[in-house]
Amino acid sequence: MDPVLLNPLIALVAGILILLMPRILNYVVAIYLIAIGIIGLAQHLQ
Repeated sequence: MDPVLLNPLIALVAGILILLMPRILNYVVAIYLIAIGIIGLAQHLQ
């Protein structure tokens, strides 16, 4: 899957989760940052 498409998709899902369940904000932000970091590293390792 193309990282250019994956980044906005992850951000959209994270935003929806935060709107639906504001209590899990810390977890959503942490998972988002980890996912973006892994995607960024995967691009450089290929």
